[in-house]
Amino acid sequence: MGRLNTAPAFDAPDTFYESLIEAHRDLSTAQSHAMNTALVLLLANHIGDLEVISQALAYARAAIDDDTAHQEATS
Repeated sequence: MGRLNTAPAFDAPDTFYESLIEAHRDLSTAQSHAMNTALVLLLANHIGDLEVISQALAYARAAIDDDTAHQEATS
């Protein structure tokens, strides 16, 4: 049984973020969405554990839902 690791794992998180932003440079919104989709599928394949991927999907969705609820409460 796999478990999603949400602890910081990057030695250089800023370098990763810069690489991610650079990879999106000069892309249209549609191209950026397509690249994100391709990246998610590649990383999901790399992980290869459906239980961990399901946990990641739930965690990511909860983060969006929490952010939306917070925005609605403060507007």
